[in-house]
Amino acid sequence: MPALKLGNNGRGGGRYRPMAEINVTPLVDVMLVLLVIFMVAAPLLTVGVPVHLPETQAAPINEPKEPLVVTVNAQGQIFVQNTEVSSDSLVPRLKALTAANPQAPLYIRGDKEISYGRVLEVMSLISAAGFDKVSLIAQAPKLAAAHAPAHALRGARR
Repeated sequence: MPALKLGNNGRGGGRYRPMAEINVTPLVDVMLVLLVIFMVAAPLLTVGVPVHLPETQAAPINEPKEPLVVTVNAQGQIFVQNTEVSSDSLVPRLKALTAANPQAPLYIRGDKEISYGRVLEVMSLISAAGFDKVSLIAQAPKLAAAHAPAHALRGARR
């Protein structure tokens, strides 16, 4: 579209006047670029404490709201979300965050290099506090993830 329109239906001799329509093409281009940037950056923002999760063939969990995640890293340190806590303060911290709701879903992420006993110790602390919905998080195998349909891995926690 021309930026200017001629008067007298384009026959010349008329006055130039600016076009009144707004060109939205550059706006759409910018919005698509921002959309792609946020789609790429969003998974990077959800990573908390870095751990190497063990691989499993289990189906991914689809949870409607964000669960509370307890992480045990390779050094045996315990984290609630991204905050490090001691073994003694784990249960009071979880009760405060869940408003003492024993039905609140809790996920435990354990580094695959850590001793099974340390992860079991954390799980037993949480279970002894009365939390019923405690699950372990694992990573889907890379080969299965590459060949699985897209809908099968949607919502998988990593």
